[in-house]
Amino acid sequence: MAHTYRVTVERLEGDVPSAVDEALVFQTTNHDDLFKILSAVRQRRLLPDDDAAEFIIGLKLFAEVLIKHRSHTPFKELFPHIGSFMKSLKG
Repeated sequence: MAHTYRVTVERLEGDVPSAVDEALVFQTTNHDDLFKILSAVRQRRLLPDDDAAEFIIGLKLFAEVLIKHRSHTPFKELFPHIGSFMKSLKG
């Protein structure tokens, strides 16, 4: 079952904002429930809560693109390693 999410990225601090600094908003689907995985990682206390959210969301967004393009270089070299890594996180 696919899960659909809206991702929003806004600059809060840093370089002087420019006209191209509008919020980046996009929808994405993922085969996993991101909130369920995040909850499991937080319960295992692998990382502080904010770090866990940043890590899991970034990793799962990356992994979903990796799955779509797993037969292309350089993704095909990375695919088996990310798969085993994700299984250990979900565990």
